[in-house]
Amino acid sequence: MNSLKLFACSNILLFFMACGGENNPARLFRIQLEQDEFPVNAPVRVSLENKKDKAITSVAYFIDGKELPREGNTLTLDVDRLGIKNLIARVAYEGTTVEVPKEIRVLASSAPVVYTYEIVQEYPHDREAFTQGLEFYRDTLYESTGKKGASSIRKVDFRTGTVLQKTDLENTYFGEGISLLGDKLYQLTWQNGRGFIYDPQSMERLESFTYGASKEGWGLCNDGTTLYKSDGTEKIWLLDPAQLNEIGYIQTVTNTSVFNKANELEYVDGKIYANVWQKESMMIINAESGAIEGVVNFGGLKDRVTKHSQLDVLNGVAYHPGRKTFFVTGKYWDKLFEVRIKPRE
Repeated sequence: MNSLKLFACSNILLFFMACGGENNPARLFRIQLEQDEFPVNAPVRVSLENKKDKAITSVAYFIDGKELPREGNTLTLDVDRLGIKNLIARVAYEGTTVEVPKEIRVLASSAPVVYTYEIVQEYPHDREAFTQGLEFYRDTLYESTGKKGASSIRKVDFRTGTVLQKTDLENTYFGEGISLLGDKLYQLTWQNGRGFIYDPQSMERLESFTYGASKEGWGLCNDGTTLYKSDGTEKIWLLDPAQLNEIGYIQTVTNTSVFNKANELEYVDGKIYANVWQKESMMIINAESGAIEGVVNFGGLKDRVTKHSQLDVLNGVAYHPGRKTFFVTGKYWDKLFEVRIKPRE
């Protein structure tokens, strides 16, 4: 090896030693826990392995930028949003500070309550509609349908099933969830990374928007200020309706796992009601924390619709504030059901 090659190799070695040596927090410290799944607000015993016997000045622990309460070696998992989290140890030693991460799961503190339903009324529904989203504005039902070449957004007289107005999507788009916020009607598409905004009166398309970190469009709802968007993962994203950019997310979580099946969404009084993908059930999700507080079993509804070769799964949920009832249907169902949700006896 000539001197030039030796010099180059030495520099490379020094570079990697500088990047991965004493300055690498993982080589200095490690967070030690008894497990990696905990209920929210649980006391958690924690210790910090000091691999190089550094003179530590202080240690503090954080999740989502919030310092966790600690007494001695016990943390309290006081977090606002549940799910997969990075527990960060901020370690001060010998005149410098490093951050040491460890992935954990913060779960709901209790199991979901199981609910059932009672049917208030049955109404006709377009059997050709591959229902993806439902939304009430006063007494008018808005509906989004899917499938390429058959996707649309429409106004419906829910009592008769009559389609009052309809705007078709181009054949390249697969329509998904909808939500009406202010004077705009928002619609997602599935895998095109694009959503549309309509005038809810004329049903004229006004503009479009693109997705950010959430690559797919599934369900959509709003709390009067913020839009919530599911994307087929454990995350429900919060969107700024002015810019349509993602400003955060919650994760759907039970007391035993992080769950990833939220589909069509509806927001009611601080809770997100979400169809469970491919199941005859619906989750009731705390919109602040992501905790799945309830599960509604809609078993039996599909048995009440006309059987045919295209008949598909339950999908579509809308809340009627005036009637204080939910409306649910399915893909290619010929009935729309008005129901009340009640605890299972």
